[in-house]
Amino acid sequence: MKNKICNTVATILLFLPWLIFPLRMFDWALESPVAEIMIYSDAALMICSGIFSLLTYTVGGVKNRWMQICLVVHLIYMVTAAGILVLSLVSQF
Repeated sequence: MKNKICNTVATILLFLPWLIFPLRMFDWALESPVAEIMIYSDAALMICSGIFSLLTYTVGGVKNRWMQICLVVHLIYMVTAAGILVLSLVSQF
């Protein structure tokens, strides 16, 4: 049961960062404070999902093939989100 729940959560978290693209089609999402908040929250979501997948795989013991795929994708998301945060913080100075 734990394997199915963790796999389901990891699968849902794979697609949540991509919701920023349909939201960015609205004019209000392109204005300065809203756009920055959306990008920062999306980056935080990607980092949290990477940590969740890493903890689920290592500590939780969910070591099936689908969880390995989710872990790799989430770690790529996490590194990308960390890069986005570093670049946005550097550009503010």
